[in-house]
Amino acid sequence: MSVTELPQLGKILIVVGLLIAAVGVFLSLGGKIGWIGRLPGDILIKGKRGVFYFPLATSIIASVVLSFVLYLIKRK
Repeated sequence: MSVTELPQLGKILIVVGLLIAAVGVFLSLGGKIGWIGRLPGDILIKGKRGVFYFPLATSIIASVVLSFVLYLIKRK
């Protein structure tokens, strides 16, 4: 790695650190935000032997938000 690549590495590390912090905040506040995981489109199947849960709508919204944030970061 050359000296000219170090500033780019620093930016990448800052972005990764901010993303990890955002995930940590989201996980710690996840129980207090009532609509997370209970959106229309989230799949919940209860059976005799267990429960299957797939947060489809929540995953799509999280993907759109994350894509937008990464777009803003890369846009300069």
